[in-house]
Amino acid sequence: MKMKKKIKRYCPYCKKHTVHTVELAKKRKASELTWGQRQFRRVTSGYGGYPRPLPSGSKPVKKLDLRYKCSECGRMHTRRSGGFRARVFELVE
Repeated sequence: MKMKKKIKRYCPYCKKHTVHTVELAKKRKASELTWGQRQFRRVTSGYGGYPRPLPSGSKPVKKLDLRYKCSECGRMHTRRSGGFRARVFELVE
């Protein structure tokens, strides 16, 4: 899927349609301090192995998380839905 780098869309902060720059959000390192990660570390420590079946296979496409930056106020926002899936994604002029 090809998408323009600059797109005109609604800014919830300016409350009007402005030009936005589109960028793909990068995945950051997951925190080791979250409850789920602490629980996982506790369960897998010592003997006993993995606490649940190992994940088999993966989805054919990843979900994209697009960030839109308003050219007027400079604030960034995302889509309301949780993103969308595309096998190939490219930002073009």
